[in-house]
Amino acid sequence: MYVVRNVFKCKPGKAKELIEKLKNASAVMREAGSVVGERVLVDEVATFWTVVIENEVEDLTAFAKSMQDYGSLPAVREAMEGYMDLVDGGYREIFRVA
Repeated sequence: MYVVRNVFKCKPGKAKELIEKLKNASAVMREAGSVVGERVLVDEVATFWTVVIENEVEDLTAFAKSMQDYGSLPAVREAMEGYMDLVDGGYREIFRVA
């Protein structure tokens, strides 16, 4: 089992908009089948305007394939349209559950 965390550093005051976009797109990700669990996290005491989407996955290869498929779906493109205008940057972390 793996935990994949996509960490977004939002522009000031834009975290709420990104959270809504991620929540709207997450149903499509669950339907892709490679995600065991998913949640959206927001900073409490971290750097301001930090949003994380965290996925639990069994197989990284299947997850990578589903991400390619996921990005090409019209529903996802619509839900995530303009999200790059909300963020300054970010990074991905992948952890193997011990």
